[in-house]
Amino acid sequence: MAKTPSTQRLPLGEKVPVFTLPDPAGRGFHLEDFTSYGPAVVLFACNHCPYVLHISRAVGRSADEFLPRGVSFVAINSNDATQYPEDHPSRMEEFARAWGWNFPYLVDADQQVARAWHAACTPDFFLVDADGRLRYAGQFDASRPGNNSATDGQDLRNALESLLNGRAIPSPQKPSLGCSIKWKPGNEPV
Repeated sequence: MAKTPSTQRLPLGEKVPVFTLPDPAGRGFHLEDFTSYGPAVVLFACNHCPYVLHISRAVGRSADEFLPRGVSFVAINSNDATQYPEDHPSRMEEFARAWGWNFPYLVDADQQVARAWHAACTPDFFLVDADGRLRYAGQFDASRPGNNSATDGQDLRNALESLLNGRAIPSPQKPSLGCSIKWKPGNEPV
């Protein structure tokens, strides 16, 4: 079911919550691993959401384009894998490989990172500068499954180009639209 993020969002320009999360193989990653040399795109995603599936190949292409320009990408799966076994960590590496995601895809098993970042749906995009400050929180582009709009990452691309070229990021930032995060009982945001 499509869901827009809640009205509670991280404030633009503020420091984002730091995190340490494993990939499915158990290797740990820290937010600073991604922001230490430049900006980072943090994407809350999962394996089964039709909105994520719709843009997955374009996300891989965007990462391939911006990684050489000093932008890091990281995806985080916060869904309850018990209730949604297709999002289990054992399936994440294959998913990432199939869509050309040449960047870490991490497991937020206790969902604390999703809660701290106020992530509400998959996909949900955040752009963080090298100082760990939130510069963009919005949609990848205007495409949705079945709407025939170009899946080109235009909104995220505009934010990245602006940040890389020292310009203000265009406003308003349109929120992501997708499937709600599949919260474990008791973890739902208030």
